[in-house]
Amino acid sequence: MIRTGQKLLLSGAISALQQDERLPVHIGGRTALGFLGYAHNIEMNRQDMIIFAPQGFNTPAWVVKNQWDLHPQFVKTNFLPPEIGLVNMEHQGFTLKISGAGRAMMECLALTPGMFDLNEAWEIMQSLNLLTPTTIQDLLSSCNSVKVKRLFLYFALKAEHAWVSKLETGQVDLGRGKRSFVKNGIYIPEFKITLPANLA
Repeated sequence: MIRTGQKLLLSGAISALQQDERLPVHIGGRTALGFLGYAHNIEMNRQDMIIFAPQGFNTPAWVVKNQWDLHPQFVKTNFLPPEIGLVNMEHQGFTLKISGAGRAMMECLALTPGMFDLNEAWEIMQSLNLLTPTTIQDLLSSCNSVKVKRLFLYFALKAEHAWVSKLETGQVDLGRGKRSFVKNGIYIPEFKITLPANLA
């Protein structure tokens, strides 16, 4: 129930999906990073909430049909298992399952370059100096996106974070072949990626 003039809270809908219906959805990417306090590195005044779900997930009709305070933007992908790298947090009176900073960063990279800017990803990575190596190792080992793993490791090394030295990068499958994210960019041989000149 809501009062006249108020909007339904999308946070409440996500809480219901997670706790009442036990569905494998979570708040991730840009939205999770904002919730975790990295909003100063993220484009502000956005009116959407990014929600990750497995491929093939059928969004309940009541979520689609209702008008929420934020626009739900569902991203359906299996590039990471649904249970790794998540944390619980309180938001608007609800306990929500969201991506921890490491997973959220990888989710942003999964959406590059089409839905998330590489420069913004680099700016966020520079502030992630307190990530837990064991969690990151689990995420990298479980990730099936070559693009995400190469970009994540490249940006982490470029940022010179101390936790990177504790990773077993040799155990991470970085795939084969080259990946290009921009035309006429700079090629980084170590990771076989082509990036804009300002990020190389």
